[in-house]
Amino acid sequence: MPPLIEVANLVKEFRAFDRQEGLRGAIANLFHRKYRTVRAVDRIDFRIAAGEMVGYIGPNGAGKSTTVKMLTGILMPTGGEIRSNGFHPFEQRTTYTRTIGVVFGQRTQLWWDIAVAESFRLLKSIYGVTDSDYDARMKRFDEVLEIGRYLRTPVRKLSLGERMRCDVAAALLHNPPILFLDEPTIGLDIVAKERIREFLKEQNRQQGTTVLLTTHDLADIEELCARLMVIDKGVLLFDGPLAELKRRLWREMAVRFQLRDREQAEKLMAATLPGVTMQRSGDLTVRAKFDRERQTSADVIRGVLALAAVMDIAIEEESIEDVVKEIYTGTSLREPVA
Repeated sequence: MPPLIEVANLVKEFRAFDRQEGLRGAIANLFHRKYRTVRAVDRIDFRIAAGEMVGYIGPNGAGKSTTVKMLTGILMPTGGEIRSNGFHPFEQRTTYTRTIGVVFGQRTQLWWDIAVAESFRLLKSIYGVTDSDYDARMKRFDEVLEIGRYLRTPVRKLSLGERMRCDVAAALLHNPPILFLDEPTIGLDIVAKERIREFLKEQNRQQGTTVLLTTHDLADIEELCARLMVIDKGVLLFDGPLAELKRRLWREMAVRFQLRDREQAEKLMAATLPGVTMQRSGDLTVRAKFDRERQTSADVIRGVLALAAVMDIAIEEESIEDVVKEIYTGTSLREPVA
């Protein structure tokens, strides 16, 4: 089956104006301006199959939102090609946008001064949603997102969490096959985030909606996405399962041992196991750190059990936050992955 979204050698460049400082610089800017070309997206390639939920992450300025704006037809690529749901997004924008849903976390598609229900009715008319489909979808939106209580409230009077629930529902009112989410949970409390995540999972299960999600909330990725793409400085560094990303970056692993008594803990701290570093993390707790590429946790556990009396064992999993922090702070994904 061909991919639902296909991106090949995609490039987006912007022309940036370098302002000179001070009064003299301001006067000079009136007569002579210096421009430079900034490449926000640099020859990226990826394919997304129907029904996938894909996370798209990177530091601020990495090129995430620029990519999404090209995929939704808002921006025209400088080079390369996009094929999404059978359309070229920018060239066929009017027809194409009727087949996608989009949520930008800091912008709303609802009308600010009218009641939420009126915005939904306007969208129903714009997208040609039948009365029966509209009623069924609004019922489902209320069951999962609990938006019924907000329908008579003007959008400007909603809290951020309430507005985001309504925005997600509005983006899916016409049941599009593709949903683009750009920071959909930014600034939300835990309850609002969980509501939106549960709704998106149910939408994907029941309707097969394909989702591309950009976020700085890594819990969104762990909850929703089996596949992760990492972009930085316009270059796609990684495209694959989260577990593979951890394998490539998470070289060090730890097993935590709860010892029978203090004597056993001290005995373990004084012992030597090749390639293992012992760390005391409590009176009766010792962490054994090792390179997971060179030995397994089972090897370390067998070695420790031969040295000391152990009451409990826990393998410590590194969080996605730790893995992505390494990327953002410059720890290499050694080779970009197309």
